[in-house]
Amino acid sequence: MAEFNLVGSPEPFLHVSLKKGESIYCESDAMVMMEQNLEVGGKLRGGIFQSFMRRFTSGESLFQQQIKATAGDGECLLSPNLDGDMQILEIGQRQYILSDGSFVAATDGTSINAKVQSNIGGALFGGTGGFVIMETSGQGKVCISGCGTLLELDITPEQGEVTIDNGHVAGWDASLNYNVGIPSSGSRGFVGNIFNSLTSGEGLVIKFRGHGKVIVCSRNRGSYLQWLATALGRNNSSSN
Repeated sequence: MAEFNLVGSPEPFLHVSLKKGESIYCESDAMVMMEQNLEVGGKLRGGIFQSFMRRFTSGESLFQQQIKATAGDGECLLSPNLDGDMQILEIGQRQYILSDGSFVAATDGTSINAKVQSNIGGALFGGTGGFVIMETSGQGKVCISGCGTLLELDITPEQGEVTIDNGHVAGWDASLNYNVGIPSSGSRGFVGNIFNSLTSGEGLVIKFRGHGKVIVCSRNRGSYLQWLATALGRNNSSSN
């Protein structure tokens, strides 16, 4: 199996070592450097249906890159599209649900599957794929990314319900119970909670229960992109 290591700081590269015949798959345009023994190509992983599901629910490219060591052993460097941190997840006994745009790369023997979710709150609200979520399967390694710094939180039953801002979640243990909604505010009721969400500036949240891990990022990608678009719009207006 290909070896994954993170190199560099504070925004690392994913360094991949492959033996002859081994391959990995990664998000389109993730490759930064590769040695001559490696070949890169596009592939519809999981067939046309899964590829379209990934494309329209998580914003990933229709074709994923496949990097294979065809002529001998080789190494490559990968990076995510946006600045930030990365984390390597061990897939096997533990599987993960991935937030939109967090997938970077994975070893052969793993899959990122689109599946219809049973969580109604998650289906109605964005940020986790809507009615379809991305879940890992198989055995191997999956690398994910997030804006800012990534931190792994351990959720336990003793904590009760743990609330995390939707935009700060990069992925979570698939065995956790979760619900996507708006922050609750005591006994204000549904309308009161909506008003509190609007006035406090706090958007959607994910409420976790059970035993497992949640990977959070220190920056909200959606807020960052919104700020960037606003800043670019102001610059364009001032230059005219």
